[in-house]
Amino acid sequence: MVAKIAVIYYSTYGHVRTLAEAMAEEARTHGAEVDLLQIPEILSDEIRGKMHAAPRADHPEIKPQDLTKYSGFLFGFPTRYGRAPAAVSAFFDATGGLWASGALVGKLGGIFTSTASQHGGQESTALTTIPFMAHHGIIYVPIGFAAPELSDNGEIVGGSAYGAAGIAGGDGSRAISAKELNVARYQAKFFTQTVATFEAGKEKTA
Repeated sequence: MVAKIAVIYYSTYGHVRTLAEAMAEEARTHGAEVDLLQIPEILSDEIRGKMHAAPRADHPEIKPQDLTKYSGFLFGFPTRYGRAPAAVSAFFDATGGLWASGALVGKLGGIFTSTASQHGGQESTALTTIPFMAHHGIIYVPIGFAAPELSDNGEIVGGSAYGAAGIAGGDGSRAISAKELNVARYQAKFFTQTVATFEAGKEKTA
C-alpha cells in the first residue's frame, strides 16, 4: 500500500523549509505519496519585515480538514521559547472539530524543528507538541539514535531522538548542514516505512 504523507511546516528564515523539502523528496523516493504544505501565517507583513523573515514559499497552505486525507504527518517548525510558534499553535487549536469527531485517531505523526543554538529547545519543542498528538490519538513516531550523525561529537549537529533539527544561529545566518539534512532524510525514510508497515497491517487485520 502506498503511504500518503503530509510534510507540514512553518518557517521563518527558511531553515525548516529546507528540512521539509528534503524530507518530502526522501519520502517520495521510498514510495510515499507526499504533499508539501505550509501552515498559514498569522503575523503581518510589517512584523515579518521587522524580523527580517525570509519570503514565504509558494507551497499550498494546509487547512485543518486537510489532515483527514493522510495516513501520517511530519510537522516541522522553529522553536519559540521551547515550544511551537503562535501560528502553529493557532493551527493546532483550529482542529477542535477533528478532535470532537475522532477524525485523526490512529494516524501517525513526527516532529522536526530548528533552533538558534544547540541548547535552544529542540527536545522541549517536540515534548510540548506531543500532547497535541496524544489528544487526537495520533501515534507519535520518534527516530531514536539510528542516524549516525546524532552521535557525532566532531561538530555541532541539530537533531535528537525526537526528530531532525537544524541550528540556525541567533540571526538565522547558519545554513542547515549536510549532516542535519542526512538526519532529516533518515527521519523521512523511517517515517515512510513505519506508515507503510502500519497501513499494511491494518489491511491484513481488517
